[in-house]
Amino acid sequence: MRTLRRTGRVPAARFALAVLAVVALLAVLGGVIAPQDPLAQDTARVLQGPSGSHLLGTDYLGRDVLSRLLAGTGRSVLGAVESVGAAMVLGVVPGLASLWLGRGFEWAALRAVDALMTLPFTLFAIAAIGVFGNGLNQAMLALGVLLAPLFFRVSRAAALGLKQAQYVEAAELMGASRGRILRTHIAAKVLPTIAVTTAHALATALLTVASLTFLGVGVQPPAPTWGGMLASDLGYLAQQPWAPALPGVLIMITVGALNLLADAVRDSGADVGAEPRAAREPQGRKADDRLIAV
Repeated sequence: MRTLRRTGRVPAARFALAVLAVVALLAVLGGVIAPQDPLAQDTARVLQGPSGSHLLGTDYLGRDVLSRLLAGTGRSVLGAVESVGAAMVLGVVPGLASLWLGRGFEWAALRAVDALMTLPFTLFAIAAIGVFGNGLNQAMLALGVLLAPLFFRVSRAAALGLKQAQYVEAAELMGASRGRILRTHIAAKVLPTIAVTTAHALATALLTVASLTFLGVGVQPPAPTWGGMLASDLGYLAQQPWAPALPGVLIMITVGALNLLADAVRDSGADVGAEPRAAREPQGRKADDRLIAV
């Protein structure tokens, strides 16, 4: 928690959080604040430029581009959040449990993780959709399964050193249960590392969602998504060469803010780890000076 508090004081982190707060607000309220119906077609106003009635112009079917961007934010962002949430549940819990549930569970978990890491994101998601049906939830759950090994390895590596810490061994000797040790002594220490991984995973998931919807996988037209709008706009570059830049810029800004936030959290965690040594160094010098004076 100290790392997260320090992160909030970093200017870059505050900027990234502000950007992500705006994106989250658009994801929740984008369809409500859209000035027009994102699905309404007006064939008399096809491929028009920005105007008073259409601030960002219209697409090849006469639909308002701004409304479609706002409405598509929810599907794009919430899909990425859904996949990362599933990955955290499938990765963090087994990663921590593998240190305490015996050799058999540890071996099986590691082999499963190694197998999943060999599978490509997009092809596995397409295969899952072919089996379970074309839907964004199916695609995001498949993506969450492939992101789970990342959380498994990170949480396991972060907790591996803590398991041998003296205060954890003392808690075990005093009869503390494994669940209490995980909640009290391990989870808080592992949280900053998981936060960094979550931010990077959200960026990866958002790009994957855009890639899938660009290919028409997971969401059926005419439902708006950033990737779907990018794909449809590429067919009309001669009429509107600037149109693909609109969803592309939104994807770029969101992914950049997530990566910036992850870097800030990681740097804050490194600073926290270095503080005790820096605090002890002046005391050591003072002690040496007293010995020399004596």
